[in-house]
Amino acid sequence: MSVAFRRESDDEHMEPKFELPIPPGPNWVTARGYRLTREKVEALEAVDLSALEEGPAKKLRRELRYWRTRLATAEVRPVPSGDAVAFGTRVTYELNGRKNSVAITGDDEADPNEGRISFTSPLARAMMEAEPGEKIDFAGRIGAIEILAIEAVDEA
Repeated sequence: MSVAFRRESDDEHMEPKFELPIPPGPNWVTARGYRLTREKVEALEAVDLSALEEGPAKKLRRELRYWRTRLATAEVRPVPSGDAVAFGTRVTYELNGRKNSVAITGDDEADPNEGRISFTSPLARAMMEAEPGEKIDFAGRIGAIEILAIEAVDEA
């Protein structure tokens, strides 16, 4: 048999496993986001790695490295005044004739299904520093978003 058709193990041809990507920029978090990150690290540290097979253990260690890094670099932002759109505010706005409300949070805390978007998202960046009643451009449309209300979110 030719050497070209032999391999020592199945692992030789597997894709390499890379670290979980860290979002660029500052790691701003709300008090809630910091608490959730700390709880995630504690939960991962509590897992008995000796009870896991090699693959799942490697995956867990990789995830733990990610969350430890995020905890170490977390910058808890102060609760804003709520006068203008900022990190840590809940914004009620109208876009395309539909009213919606989102909280602007850190990257790891963001969950659009729960009404939480990252401060780095295009929508959040477009709304930053806007005040109630102001219309802002978005997605190439002039005055596409109208800011209806802003409130500071304090979920400590």
